[in-house]
Amino acid sequence: MKKIFEPVEMNNLTLRNRLIRSATWEGIANSDGSLMDEAYDIYCELAKGGVGVIITGFTSVVPHDHNSDGTMRLCDDALIAQYRKLVDIIHAEGCPVITEIALGDYHREKNGRYMKVEPDDMSVDEIRMVISQFVDAASRADEAGFDGIQIHAAHFFFLSRFISPAANHRTDKYGGSTENRCRILVEIMDGIRKVAPALHITIKINSSDFTFGGVDEDECIAICRILDRAGIDSIEVSGNGTSVAAIKVHVNEGYFVSTAIKIADSVSCPVSVVGGLRSTDTIEYILNKTNISMISLSRPLLCEPDLPNKMKKDSAVISKCISCNRCYSSHLHKCILREVDLAG
Repeated sequence: MKKIFEPVEMNNLTLRNRLIRSATWEGIANSDGSLMDEAYDIYCELAKGGVGVIITGFTSVVPHDHNSDGTMRLCDDALIAQYRKLVDIIHAEGCPVITEIALGDYHREKNGRYMKVEPDDMSVDEIRMVISQFVDAASRADEAGFDGIQIHAAHFFFLSRFISPAANHRTDKYGGSTENRCRILVEIMDGIRKVAPALHITIKINSSDFTFGGVDEDECIAICRILDRAGIDSIEVSGNGTSVAAIKVHVNEGYFVSTAIKIADSVSCPVSVVGGLRSTDTIEYILNKTNISMISLSRPLLCEPDLPNKMKKDSAVISKCISCNRCYSSHLHKCILREVDLAG
């Protein structure tokens, strides 16, 4: 029987329980990727809150990737010291930490200007450069003391589009078949293993693109099997159209769970799932009725960073998060309800 609050051993990583803080956008960095002071406070509070492992938010592997303001970056050795400070703060609370390395879009430089280029129009040399950018970022993460890295291949950011038949129509070794489109992920993994063999390597992937002609459930399972054979350490299941509003406890929790169950039945590595999970008993049910190993939380931890401690103390605890999604329009993506409580 799996218990929420028991240590979990995975390759190169020990979780203090089965709850994962899923990578969550905060907008807590300056334009160069350096961290604002608030970043240290946010992650210290999360680490004290009792979650099993923290995955930090979207961290770009390049300096000119500006999908949103406040993007963290591991694109320069000069940034390592700041991220080492962040890691040390989290580790001081007994919590392991993973960084999510990502690329929003690929941009080609020409005459000092950057032009967005889609997978179909990239040269092989450009693809190899992107691979090296991910590997270099992972090497910096290793030097900063992170326990692992998560390759962000979800939410239709660059890698998600690259592996999707809706966006990748290449006819070379990086396109066509599922295996060819996933080659970039496998080569990133292989590169990271060479430079940072002690890192736990996980991946966030769409259960479905929910886009015409995109990755569907069957292909997601096929992709996960390829990654499993290639030696991925764990998989986090998400999907396009994240952060569904109006989640009702025991009614529509866990909207990616059905696909995650099939993935967990199809691979040998541990699988976690994110998306609309709010109650302790639902989490326990999923863990003990399926092969899913861990549960990831995002918005509930914006609302209550100490939710894991509350769940451990009282199994009847239900997240206060009402899935209003107002956090996405707030400063530093803080929970509106929590801000009201603190003010009152």
